[in-house]
Amino acid sequence: MVATFVSKAGHIATFPLNEQITVTADWYTTICLPKVITELRKINPERRFILHQDNASSHTAQKTRQYLSEENVELLDHSPYSPDLSPNDFFTFPKIKNRLLE
Repeated sequence: MVATFVSKAGHIATFPLNEQITVTADWYTTICLPKVITELRKINPERRFILHQDNASSHTAQKTRQYLSEENVELLDHSPYSPDLSPNDFFTFPKIKNRLLE
């Protein structure tokens, strides 16, 4: 399993879950988010960031929200039980799949 981050400009980072059974808030805030934020700031240091993520427990954890607040990253909330509002299912995942097949 991997965690993949994309922006409207394309792929940002992919993280394999080495020896991890589940994604935890600790793993998410110490491994994934710092690198993603660093990469985004390299691309455009003056731009504000809005992160859209689903309602997984590692994404909604207080530790994650606190980390994102400290990094001045805004959250775009994901409505619960609303597949119609999940752009990743319709736009992002097919692009990732096509890239893996290359």
